[in-house]
Amino acid sequence: MSNFLDVRALSGGGDVSCEVQIRSGTNINNYAPLSLDDLKSFIHGKDVLIGTHGFNVNRADGIVTLSSWAALLTLPASAVFVGLLWPGDSESLHALSYPVEPKNATDASNLLAPFLDANFQNVASVAFSSHSLGARVVLQTISQMQLPVRRAILMAGAIGDDCLTSEFQDVQSKVEVISVLASKEDEVLRWAFPIGDLASDFVDDDHPWWESALGRFGPRKRPEHYLPPCQIPKEWKHGHSSYLQTDPPAAGPSPPDCRIPPQDPLPQGGAPGWQEAWSASFVSCRFK
Repeated sequence: MSNFLDVRALSGGGDVSCEVQIRSGTNINNYAPLSLDDLKSFIHGKDVLIGTHGFNVNRADGIVTLSSWAALLTLPASAVFVGLLWPGDSESLHALSYPVEPKNATDASNLLAPFLDANFQNVASVAFSSHSLGARVVLQTISQMQLPVRRAILMAGAIGDDCLTSEFQDVQSKVEVISVLASKEDEVLRWAFPIGDLASDFVDDDHPWWESALGRFGPRKRPEHYLPPCQIPKEWKHGHSSYLQTDPPAAGPSPPDCRIPPQDPLPQGGAPGWQEAWSASFVSCRFK
């Protein structure tokens, strides 16, 4: 079973809930409430990794995706994983809702940050991992938190490549180590992100027009506490959906490996499911 912090008001689409819901499960059918005391007992004295999904993921898919990916992590015995679900999707517009989803990401973060400050006081440390637009959720949460953050690992960040030295510059002083995982072969960040980000300027004027994504080239300027490398080899053909998927890999997780050599062969020989297994291994390594 995976434990979750859920800030969704609805199972699909909708806005942020009025409070952080605590749940446990591996799919929508066994997704059940968990008491705050049980959550506190689960995280007490532990190094906690809070992982979240990206844009256009409903509750059911978020539960399965994060539960499956968490099973691939190779964290030390001192660590636990907690999933975070937020409403970055639309039941009717689907991917066309992108221009309004950054607001939901910000609202989710503003609800989550005080919850973490109030209830995660007795953990050994807090760290975050994210996929796609989940980077905004993570960075906004950290910027609002009083608790220190040990690691922030951002995969395929659907957010501007200057965010760590402009909009979220204050995050640098709150995180011990920042890692970014990027791929030039990310088709969503290559084509859809600049268009969607341009459209979002008309909804919420807080980003420069036609900027590049953090998850494609990495940060435009290297921030403090930043741990390279970040660029996945082009030959691996890592797309936007290569990091988190619902199907389990054919083989077990790859050994944790923080390196990304420019000509490294495909992990596990490119067997089905190797990409999410590798991303989990990378996050496991950068978490330590």
